[in-house]
Amino acid sequence: MKPGIHPSYGPVVFRDRAAGFAFLTRSTATGGQTVVWEDGHTYPVVDVEVSAASHPFYTGRTKVLDTAGRVERFRRRYAPRER
Repeated sequence: MKPGIHPSYGPVVFRDRAAGFAFLTRSTATGGQTVVWEDGHTYPVVDVEVSAASHPFYTGRTKVLDTAGRVERFRRRYAPRER
């Protein structure tokens, strides 16, 4: 790799405030704030709007749509007309 052209890659805390969930990983993203992590070290923190802890697909809180009603309405609307 060429020196001086790559962003710094280090530990960052990603925090989902809606779910109260945070995890420590390595990334090139940096936040303007810092947080003291469980190990006592201070890391930059990036706030995210959706994570696996708050996304409806992963939490099982998805809304089930009435697809059968939609299909029947489509068939009634576009069915061949009887003469």
